[in-house]
Amino acid sequence: MGVVGGGQLARMMGDDAHDVGVELTVLVTAADDSAVETADHVLLGAADDESALRRLIETSDVVTFDHELIDLDMLVRLEEQGVVFRPSPRALRYSVDKAVQREEFTAAGFPVPYCHVIRSDADLSVLDDWSQMHQNPPVLKAARGGYDGRGVLFPVDDTDAMQLARELLARGAVVAEERVTLLSEVAQLVVRSVHGEVIAYPLVTTLQSRGMCAEVQFPADLDEDVQAQARELSAKIASHIGLVGVMAVELFVTPRGLLINELALRPHNSGHWTIEGTATSQFANHLRAVTGQELGASTALCAAAVMVNVVGADTPGSLESARATAGVTVHDYGKSWRPGRKLAHVTAVGDDVAALHVRTWVSARAYGTNTREAS
Repeated sequence: MGVVGGGQLARMMGDDAHDVGVELTVLVTAADDSAVETADHVLLGAADDESALRRLIETSDVVTFDHELIDLDMLVRLEEQGVVFRPSPRALRYSVDKAVQREEFTAAGFPVPYCHVIRSDADLSVLDDWSQMHQNPPVLKAARGGYDGRGVLFPVDDTDAMQLARELLARGAVVAEERVTLLSEVAQLVVRSVHGEVIAYPLVTTLQSRGMCAEVQFPADLDEDVQAQARELSAKIASHIGLVGVMAVELFVTPRGLLINELALRPHNSGHWTIEGTATSQFANHLRAVTGQELGASTALCAAAVMVNVVGADTPGSLESARATAGVTVHDYGKSWRPGRKLAHVTAVGDDVAALHVRTWVSARAYGTNTREAS
């Protein structure tokens, strides 16, 4: 099978590929991309280069993705010619385009923050009295291309919102969204097979730093009925969009209940802990799903788990020192050092989230992460 993208997600798919009987070919943009070390075959080319994608297709019976920076129109044309993409271009719309996701989920009755999609100058008038109507200025999101906090802006007032929205609009549609009262943020990972079977992983709490996920904690500190709501909602979304593979549903926990933030139709940062913490990792189950195999169990193997991202600081730390921290597993992505770049993640499993939190951050700081410790 083929993977579009050679980042750390494809690298970790490669770690599990042989165990689930999959031969992996990756389409990378550079010969030193992270996934090169674990793939069976490597092709060089951009994700939006049709000739490069066709070379990947020629060697693969099914193609999946490790990022959302793709040309949906091109994928639709290729799918019409018989190429098998899992997830499909139709499903990918919901993660690639926030405007599509918000509008269609609102119509379907899924819980999302109040929003308005701005596609032209005429639509900007919705911002004139936004704060008067919603008590706060809006959050502005680029409909396409944003991730890890990029493309998300927080205006200080309606005048600022109008100016920032005009700037974003020059590059494409903009989603203006209400600011919600956040109690916490959680992520629900599900996997759906080609036969429609949906399996949910345990719900996790996600903690952010500078717009990027800094830490993931299992179990989520929420009542079981709320966790059941997250599982049910995510399973409904998976069926609604025709998902095949793994999907992460990022959710806001608010006083009025769960609200959908974003979707990722691929293995996700919030699921990295499943490598050590569950019976089948998210990567193995994604490969199983997209190649038509039976899904593996998502049962937790531990009482608690914590995962911390390592994001490059101004100066390098020490991988050896990070690995010397007792009771942690360091997953290095094999990337060259660059400030702000995701370089690794650290996971610890055990009985107590608080103790694991301390342990993983000791290791992450030894490696040299630039993120502030989540709290």
